[in-house]
Amino acid sequence: MMAKLLTAGDVPFSSARLSSVAVIGMGYVGLPTALGLHANGISVLGIDHDPHRLEAIRNQNVDLIGPDRERLATALGESGFELTTDVARLAEADAVMVCVPTPVDSRLLPDLGPLSDACDKLVRYARAGQTFILTSTSFIGTTATMLVEPLTDRGLTVGSDVFVASSPERIDPGNVRHTQQETPRVLGGVTPRCTDMAARVIEALSPIAHRVGSPEVAEMTKLYENTFRAVNIALANEFADICADLTLDPMEVIDAASTKPYGFMPFHPGPGVGGHCIPCDPHYLLWQLSETRTGAPLVRQAMNAIAERPRRVVERVQGVLSDNGKGMAGSRILVVGVSYKPGVRDVRSSPALEIIELLTRRGAKVGYYDPLIQRVALADGTVLESIVEPAGSDWDAALLHTVQPDHDYAWVHQCPMTVDATYRFAPSPAPC
Repeated sequence: MMAKLLTAGDVPFSSARLSSVAVIGMGYVGLPTALGLHANGISVLGIDHDPHRLEAIRNQNVDLIGPDRERLATALGESGFELTTDVARLAEADAVMVCVPTPVDSRLLPDLGPLSDACDKLVRYARAGQTFILTSTSFIGTTATMLVEPLTDRGLTVGSDVFVASSPERIDPGNVRHTQQETPRVLGGVTPRCTDMAARVIEALSPIAHRVGSPEVAEMTKLYENTFRAVNIALANEFADICADLTLDPMEVIDAASTKPYGFMPFHPGPGVGGHCIPCDPHYLLWQLSETRTGAPLVRQAMNAIAERPRRVVERVQGVLSDNGKGMAGSRILVVGVSYKPGVRDVRSSPALEIIELLTRRGAKVGYYDPLIQRVALADGTVLESIVEPAGSDWDAALLHTVQPDHDYAWVHQCPMTVDATYRFAPSPAPC
């Protein structure tokens, strides 16, 4: 096994521990975070405003990868793992981690409601001696604006009375290869002492806490990571369209380029992006830059291209139907997979939902099959349920959107026409 190469800013795992940590937000970041802390011998208080979410966790009716599912079963049977809606209990913990969503609204502007609410409650019940770590992705200066300034207004001196840091989450839902236990974390405290105190928490979750000079550097690091992904996904999508126009298989080209051991990193084309990170995070950067003289035209163009991707997928479907003598109106189209990525039970911002709506508006009779998603609600309130036993011969065309692992899709070949929006399974027809 190769040894990890540490730079001057890397702090290896330490045996130092805090006795108790409160985690605000029991979602896809907060719950695995709480379980990771508990597995390392720390008493955890999981706090969420939604009692139904907490009940689902108690019933183990939540979407987790295998190791975290096992940790949940263990934690529920042991002491030192509590779930509550009582935010006043924040004062009981030695440290508090804020793990709430930071979405965008319908205008693609930051929706800071959940984060603002969580930070307000944290400040209200803060006491001297506590460490506060903001893990939610947000704009540059969030830690200062939402934690440092309000705590100071309460008469608590950051760096001596309380300790504040930013350590943005690095959790990839459904990824069993790169769990948070194997993924380094970036950590930036308001003062060196803040960083030291926060490192005791982060080192219970991650093998390496890479220290940076400020919360602002940590915040910008996370925005850069996800903006990097967004821009390269947009490029991969455009490149796939070019290959299709030239009757080339984009995946063969990408695989060939991936043999270069330097200067290249493979990104794969698809029907768009979904989930919470990529569709949202770059917009936090764009929003902040809109108030400065610094523009980001490349980032903005990439996000516009990503937003257009579902429409381009629908145009590909229409082109394939037309090439086979059929129109969109009345055609029976099966969307295969609606989760935003393989292996997760999550349809947040999934391109599949917009694709279904666009196909329906053009007159198609649309159904979907996803062994992980029983039903979906569209923007207009329409609720669709997954086909239980799909037969390819029942449909005029199949659109491959998300192929879930460990399931048989041989029946897809019975469909008269197949459009593979992932470019990985079926021959990719040229777009219209």
